[in-house]
Amino acid sequence: MAMGYSEKVMDHFINPRNVGELEHPDGVGEVGNAKCGDIMKVYLRVENGVLTDVKFKTFGCASAIATSSMATELIKGHPIGEALALTNKAVVEALDGLPPVKLHCSVLAEEAVKAAIKDYYDRHQVPYDPALFADLDEDPHGDLVEE
Repeated sequence: MAMGYSEKVMDHFINPRNVGELEHPDGVGEVGNAKCGDIMKVYLRVENGVLTDVKFKTFGCASAIATSSMATELIKGHPIGEALALTNKAVVEALDGLPPVKLHCSVLAEEAVKAAIKDYYDRHQVPYDPALFADLDEDPHGDLVEE
């Protein structure tokens, strides 16, 4: 275990899944953390309410890349509702943990997925409860960047 990272974190950092951009995506979400400089961008392709393809581009540390990779793996092939329920805790558990100082990366991964789903809803005029995305709109620390 390198510097407190699990084997799964190292695997998703060294061999990230779903890296890249989607041409003509159905939804795109971008979030960032001004304190550490991490930026995550998630692209979605949706067919019949299912995420048929998910890609990401992340500028950041090993934890940021690993959490982005794992988050895309956890939602790809699943209905939007399930993807919207993704939590940073689920990402951390799927990676067999993160050092406490890196937990914010898992929060960014969750927020990037939510931002992409919100963008999909907005682009396709899908009605939704704004409370589902309140954490994206409220930003007491100035950490989020939304596209």
